[in-house]
Amino acid sequence: MSEFLPAPGEARSTTIAGPAGQIEIHLAAPKADVARPGFALVCHPHPLMGGALSNKVTYTLASSALKAGLHALRFNFRGVGKSEGAHDGGRAETDDVVFLGEWLRAQLPPGPLALMGFSFGAWVSVNAAARLKPAMQVSIAPPFAKYFDSLPKPQRPPCPWLVVHGTADDVVDLDETKLALAGYEPPPQLVTVADAGHFFHGRLTDLGDIVQPFIEHPLGDTATGG
Repeated sequence: MSEFLPAPGEARSTTIAGPAGQIEIHLAAPKADVARPGFALVCHPHPLMGGALSNKVTYTLASSALKAGLHALRFNFRGVGKSEGAHDGGRAETDDVVFLGEWLRAQLPPGPLALMGFSFGAWVSVNAAARLKPAMQVSIAPPFAKYFDSLPKPQRPPCPWLVVHGTADDVVDLDETKLALAGYEPPPQLVTVADAGHFFHGRLTDLGDIVQPFIEHPLGDTATGG
């Protein structure tokens, strides 16, 4: 058993050596009575705007994965908390996500990878999907038309893909997200949360209720919900 793995129902915070130095991670194990093969990698919002692994949406995504029986890894991007290195606008951050996905696969028994992210972390995790080939993708308020104008649009994740967006998002425009998602074939499943803002204040339970069933039973990609 890996020295990094926590006992069932527990979590461990530490740092590991990554491509640009130490990466701060928080790895949590599901309770024994719900545990099943698989693991979730959760990416936090923009590092230059206060984003960190402690973000409440990021925490909710990891909690949903744990309830679904998966190990859940949150981490700090370069320059946040104890993570070394400098912010690179999503380029090197994508490399770090790929590194951590492969690290999880090396630490845990074989199982499906759920690749998840919020805002900046949603874009980076989608960008990493072509290399990691996850079993399921979860994107919360992905900013395709914000922050990344100079970078190519990510390829479509090769798996069932859930996108969740608040209708009152004041940071990432819902219509721009719909336009970007329409360019993928097949389009992902889009679920909107009425009157929810970008950070889902007061709506985190609703968010978890959407995400957890998808992780437990990934849905087909051809339907669009609301």
